[in-house]
Amino acid sequence: MSVPPAHPFRAYSPADHHFPLPEGHRFPYYKYAGVRERLRSVLPVLDTPALSWADAARAHDPHWLRRWRRGEVGRAEERAFGLPWSPQVVERSRRAAGGSLAALHDALRTGWGANLAGGTHHAFRDRAEGFCLINDAAILTRVALDGGLATRVAVIDLDVHQGNGTAALLGAEARAFTLSVHGERNYPFRKEASSLDLPLGDGVSDLEYLSVLHTQALPALEAFRPDLLLYLAGADVLSGDRFGRFALSLDGVRERNRAVLSWAAQAGVPTVTMLAGGYNRDHALTIEAHASVVLDGLEVFA
Repeated sequence: MSVPPAHPFRAYSPADHHFPLPEGHRFPYYKYAGVRERLRSVLPVLDTPALSWADAARAHDPHWLRRWRRGEVGRAEERAFGLPWSPQVVERSRRAAGGSLAALHDALRTGWGANLAGGTHHAFRDRAEGFCLINDAAILTRVALDGGLATRVAVIDLDVHQGNGTAALLGAEARAFTLSVHGERNYPFRKEASSLDLPLGDGVSDLEYLSVLHTQALPALEAFRPDLLLYLAGADVLSGDRFGRFALSLDGVRERNRAVLSWAAQAGVPTVTMLAGGYNRDHALTIEAHASVVLDGLEVFA
């Protein structure tokens, strides 16, 4: 067995917290275990702690959270969430978000923290959507700002789907900047207003995507001057994704990651990376693309 090299970094993964699903359901269970195993040789991978309900209530309605805890959830809510209610799905949602919170504290200590889950950007204050129950980016923003851990927080969301829940939850917070590069014609079909939305058409190539990143997204981060960056590194921008309509290559995804992470490292901005979406027809490609943000983080920050 190879031994991870000596560096201060580690990652978090909600290991072995499965929940019952109907036969053939599209939730990509496989990728979390795959990414965890792919990365064990390069850094420690720790089981995620569960997010406290008090921290969840920093972004979500406490009465709504209580209904989800008790299973007092209607069929329409389950359909919008995309998953059937179970105690296990609630627990896993808490652990996915708990990994992001643990990664936040690592980022403040070492400059970078990694969660091998999370990026649940479709969760609203009192509504679950698109496999997202607890909005970790919004919670981390509140923890950092309310606790004096940061004064200006930027969320750069490079999932193929707009971070509608994050935009809605942080829209009134002047100390937060939400930036979303996403498919103009893709889910969610009713978009919210981020601080900066950069919608792109179907079939976007590496060249076009990276041009938008370098000429619009990164200059916007520079202008905002955050002292904490939350990076949702969605793998659903890859060509062949079941729910994406972009055409990026794995090399393009890695260049995207390195551009964002290098900007943060050079600016001295602590950074948390979260996986967000990825549903490629080629499962191995999904795993490699998700693992790449950690491999690129090690390259940039170590």
